Amino acid sequence: MTDGLQQIVDGLTDASPLDQVNLVLGIVGVALMIRRSLWAFPVGMVAVTVQGVLFWQWTFYADAKLQIFFFVCLGYGWWHWVKHKGNAPELPITTLGWPVRGAWIVGATLVMLGWGYWQSGHTDAVMPYRDTFIASFSMAAQVLQVRKRLENWAGWVAVNSVAVVTYWAAGLVYTSFLYTVFLGMGVLGWWQWWRAMTATTAATEEAATHG
Repeated sequence: MTDGLQQIVDGLTDASPLDQVNLVLGIVGVALMIRRSLWAFPVGMVAVTVQGVLFWQWTFYADAKLQIFFFVCLGYGWWHWVKHKGNAPELPITTLGWPVRGAWIVGATLVMLGWGYWQSGHTDAVMPYRDTFIASFSMAAQVLQVRKRLENWAGWVAVNSVAVVTYWAAGLVYTSFLYTVFLGMGVLGWWQWWRAMTATTAATEEAATHG
C-alpha cells in the first residue's frame, strides 16, 4: 500500500473525533445543498464551526477565519431561500451574465492577492497565496450559492481542485482526500442544479405557451 493511501486509510480509521465529525457533516451538508434542501443550512452552520477549529489548528488562518463568514452567509441563505421564494415550491435557480461573472472573478482575485501578501509578511501560514485563493474564491462561491446562482458550483469546483493539491502538498493527505470527495460532489451539484433550472425554465415556457 502506498504512503498516500495508507494515510487516507489511517485518517478514516484513526482520525480524531473532530475530524470524523467534520467528514460526516461536510458530506451531508453538501449532499443536502445538491438536493436544494433547507436542511443544508443548519447542518452547514455546524459543519463550518467544526471546520474552523480544525483549520486554526493546522495554521491555515485565512481558511479558519473564513468559516465565520460562511456561518453568517448560511444564516442569511436560510432566510433568503424561505423569504423570497414567493408562491413557488422553492426559490428558483438563476444565472449571471458574463460581465457580472468577470467582475466576481476579478474581485475574488484581488482579495486573494491582497490577503496573501499580508499573510506572507505577518503570519506563519504554510502556503499564504494558495490559502487565500481557497478563502477568497470560497467566499465568492458561498455568496453565489446562498443567492442560488448556478455559477456557485463552478467556484466550488475551482476551490476544491486547488484545495486537493494544496493540502496534499502540506502533508494533510486525509484532508486532501476529503476535498477530492467535495470536488466530485461539486461537479454533481453543478449538473443537478443545471438540470433543475432547465426543467423549471421549460415548464414555465410551456405554461406560458398554453396559458
